[in-house]
Amino acid sequence: MPDGSELVLCRRGDAFEIRSNGWELMSSRAHASEEALARLACSDLPPSPRVLIGGLGMGFSLRAALNLSSDSAHVLVAELVEEIIAWNHGPLATLAGRPLDDPRVTVHHADVAWLLSSGPFDAILLDIDNGPATPIYCDPQSLYGCAGLQRLRAALAPSAKSAIWSADRSAAFEKALTQCGFDWRAVDTPALPDGGPLHTIYVATASPVPAPRSPRR
Repeated sequence: MPDGSELVLCRRGDAFEIRSNGWELMSSRAHASEEALARLACSDLPPSPRVLIGGLGMGFSLRAALNLSSDSAHVLVAELVEEIIAWNHGPLATLAGRPLDDPRVTVHHADVAWLLSSGPFDAILLDIDNGPATPIYCDPQSLYGCAGLQRLRAALAPSAKSAIWSADRSAAFEKALTQCGFDWRAVDTPALPDGGPLHTIYVATASPVPAPRSPRR
C-alpha cells in the first residue's frame, strides 16, 4: 500500500480473506451486509440508471447492484487498490458470478471522489476502508466529513439514495450527515445470512431545499 502497509489475499479451503497487516478487512464467508448495501441503495431505480460504487471489495455489492438494475444500466466502480481489481478478475472472479465481465460495468482504478464529479447518479454505494467509524487508510474528513458529504450530495440525482457501509455506528458521521443536508437512517445489518456481528449501513437522501418565502405585503 502507499503508506507501506501490506495487503494480502489469503485462501483457506473455499474461503478467501483480504488482510491488512494481519487484520481481516473482508471475507468471502461474511458478505450479507455488502449485499444489503446494494439493496438499500438500489431499490426503485429508474429504467436506465447510473450507479456509482466506491470500493470493489470481493464484488458482492456490485453483483447485488447489477441484479437490481435493468439491462440498460451503467454501473461505475471506483477502486483505489489496483491489486484488488486484478484479484477480482482472477481468483475472486467466481465468488460473485464474475460481475466485472458484465458489459454494464466500468471499473476505474481511482479514488471515488474523482468520479463524484461525473454525476448525477441514481444510486451511490460507498464501502470504503472500514467506513466512517474506524477508517484505516483514508482521510475520514475527505470522504466522510462535510467536504466529502457535500460532494456526495451534489452527485445525487433528485430522490436518489446513497448507502454508506460502516463497521460500527458513528455519532460524528451522523452529525455530519445532518449538518450537510441529508435525511438519513441507520440500518444495523448482520454480516452473515444467519446472524453474526452487526454492521451499520447509512441510507441518505438529500433533504429538499425549502422553497423561498413570498415577501410580505
